[in-house]
Amino acid sequence: MTSPSPRRPVDRPLLVRAGAVLVAAALAYTSCGTLMPGADSAGGASANGTGPGVTDDTVKVVFIGTDLTKTASMTGFQNADVGKPSEQVEALETYVNAHGGVAGRKLEAVYREYEASKDSPAAETTLCSQITQDDEAFAVVLTGQLQSNARPCYAQRRTLMLDATLIADDRATFTRLDPYLWTASYPEYDAFATSFLDVLVAQRFFDGRRQAGLVAADTPANRSVYDELVVPLLAEAGVTVTVNWIDTTSLGTLNSGLSQAAVNFRGKRIDRVFFLGGARLAPFFMTSAKAQGFTARYGVSTFDSPVFMVNNPGTVPPESLAGMVGIGFAPANDIPDSQLAFPDTDAERRCLDIYQQAGITFAKRENARVALTYCDAALLLQGAAANLGPNLNAAAWAAAARALGPAYRTATGFGGELGPDGYAAGTGYRILKYDTGCACFTYDGPVTPLGR
Repeated sequence: MTSPSPRRPVDRPLLVRAGAVLVAAALAYTSCGTLMPGADSAGGASANGTGPGVTDDTVKVVFIGTDLTKTASMTGFQNADVGKPSEQVEALETYVNAHGGVAGRKLEAVYREYEASKDSPAAETTLCSQITQDDEAFAVVLTGQLQSNARPCYAQRRTLMLDATLIADDRATFTRLDPYLWTASYPEYDAFATSFLDVLVAQRFFDGRRQAGLVAADTPANRSVYDELVVPLLAEAGVTVTVNWIDTTSLGTLNSGLSQAAVNFRGKRIDRVFFLGGARLAPFFMTSAKAQGFTARYGVSTFDSPVFMVNNPGTVPPESLAGMVGIGFAPANDIPDSQLAFPDTDAERRCLDIYQQAGITFAKRENARVALTYCDAALLLQGAAANLGPNLNAAAWAAAARALGPAYRTATGFGGELGPDGYAAGTGYRILKYDTGCACFTYDGPVTPLGR
């Protein structure tokens, strides 16, 4: 265990830079508990008849693209180019319709771009109304809608959601919004958290320590994981956890919360810190921590955007990356192609072939990270609807999706089989480590089922 660090003068310029970077997180995390007034509640879903956006001939699906241009300009962080999502959606529409459509109907795919820098509960309400009332969509593919009112809004409007956002959707959320909320690419949060903690313990992350730090967004999902998993599991390992709950409702509360967390850890001589919450909370903390003269060894996951941390040395102190360990479940967000062939799986090859038929190619897997989630959503939607005939609605689709078994595999991550009570197709992970030799993250060991 390290000795206590002497109090250091605060790096004011670094704090200013950190504040600018944290604007993005504040925009992403501003939350509101208000639910939209709507039609039927999620609990009233029926397996008979058709859902909204379904005619005898067509099915309307809206794909959301999240524009990060202004946010990147404001914060200075770099994101790999993801191509032209509107053209990717068009390619998927062409492919699906050339291969039977959706339940025998033509897919009418609509692309809508959402400005991330203007994200707020009110903006999410407007977007939800546009998609459910103006577009009258059967389904929506979400890519960056992090407000707490977004998903309940779509569920109340009986709109199927295929969530392509790296967000902590736990089983309680999926169950509450059943049968409307699904993810064709990512895991359920409970299963993820179980494996994440197990790996940190197995990788001896906490060895020789009686205490560890946790930085977590103050959300119901994280509170539940902390009470039910973090505390008892680490108690078995003889580790007491100091948790800092981060109020993410504004830039001020976020910035002060992260800075105070670093001060608290430094005061308690904590040098092992891990994260819950995603949306790049980890790299933002590391920037604030450096300004407070604090560093540690960190436990991270795909939720913490490992590739982003490597690609932004001006935002994330490079020395913070040494010794990082955790789990990864989406290669495009985790590792460079030098560490895993691109493409690697049959599902990934299938999606890339669909795009290539439309003249769309990707230099690296990271460039395809959005396109792969779009493809996952389109193919899961089509596959589950194949035998529904006239009864194309969320409840009937949900039952069919669970019955697909190994017929569906995610191209974004590992796994795909939803099972009898699943909502998330990301069912596997690999151990994730930072390698100073390549200055990149790498995978270690085989794909392992999440939550076991």
